Amino acid sequence: MNPLKIHRTAQPIAATTSNLSNSSFEDINLSASKFIDVNLSHSTLENINLSGLQISDANLSGASITNSKIDGMTINGILVTNLLDVYHSK
Repeated sequence: MNPLKIHRTAQPIAATTSNLSNSSFEDINLSASKFIDVNLSHSTLENINLSGLQISDANLSGASITNSKIDGMTINGILVTNLLDVYHSK
């Protein structure tokens, strides 16, 4: 199946009850977007700005975060930098 190609578009997309698996997004602005009941399993996010991102009711099992800026990031209200400091002090 040939992918739908969208290039240099500045219009919101409302996708519902759709299978967009194996899609590719490069140099895309998705700021202030909503993702509700979305399956991102086995997805790869690289060079992504997630500042101000809020995640709730998510299954993050097996998730991995590497080489990322985490200043101010919290998990259940606890600063991740504090968690890492305690971890590394043991």
